[in-house]
Amino acid sequence: MQYLGPSLRAGEMIAVDAMSFEFPGAMSPEVTYCQYGGSRLKCRGPARGLDAPYVAILGGVETFGRFVQTPFVEQLERDTGRICVNLGTANAGVDAWLGDAALVRVAAAAEMALIQLPGAQMLSNPFYRVHPRRNDRFLEPLPALRALCPGVDFTEFTFVNHMLTALAATSPEGFAEVRAALQSAWTARMEELLGHFPRPPVLLWLRYDTTPVNRAPSPLSQHPALVGAEMVEGLRPRAAHVVALDLATASAAHELKRMRFGAMQAPAAAQTIGPSAHRQVAQALLGVVPALE
Repeated sequence: MQYLGPSLRAGEMIAVDAMSFEFPGAMSPEVTYCQYGGSRLKCRGPARGLDAPYVAILGGVETFGRFVQTPFVEQLERDTGRICVNLGTANAGVDAWLGDAALVRVAAAAEMALIQLPGAQMLSNPFYRVHPRRNDRFLEPLPALRALCPGVDFTEFTFVNHMLTALAATSPEGFAEVRAALQSAWTARMEELLGHFPRPPVLLWLRYDTTPVNRAPSPLSQHPALVGAEMVEGLRPRAAHVVALDLATASAAHELKRMRFGAMQAPAAAQTIGPSAHRQVAQALLGVVPALE
């Protein structure tokens, strides 16, 4: 296994493109992105310097803090006085991280690293391929999936969740096979990722249910999708701590008015976590990230 950290030459891991702005939807507020050390993945800005000791938080859309003004990473920095580097990447999972040596190197070089557990659906596996950086994108079915579901037109699907939800509805037996393959691949790749860290990281297990009111839950409504307790327990020996939190979506917490999103982004904002959940995460992490003396 190739080791990616923790050594960094002075000034090597500098942030670039630190004032990049994107407008992901109509009337959306500007969001600052940054990139570290040649990484192709865009993280939540503003960029943090890496010359002094820092805490790194590697994660997905929740760590990134989409639709909230002050993500839990920023709150943790304020509460502890430590430099907290937000390596959250919206729409990325373990495949994107393992494919980006620069980002993993920054995380591994931290004096303390935290990893938000990603969903198991967003990775390539024996049945389908996902985009290498935007892991929520469904690229193509592989022959095993076509053979398993010969009547399904996979050209209809752009996103993995849409495809898997349709598969679960039309072929429960086929979905069960795909789910087993995804869970096996997730465990193997998470173990590979943890092998790059010289010090065991903290695993952050943020759990919440996106099932709309008056709807039956789907196999992918529980986040992180398809990740069971036994899978997390299997990683515990390689982790410093596992911080597990049950959270509410912004919709369930009735706090969409406290969030920042464009007119076309309301459904997505409703199904992610809002300001109160971010505060809950930051407060829980105070138990494992000590404040500076």
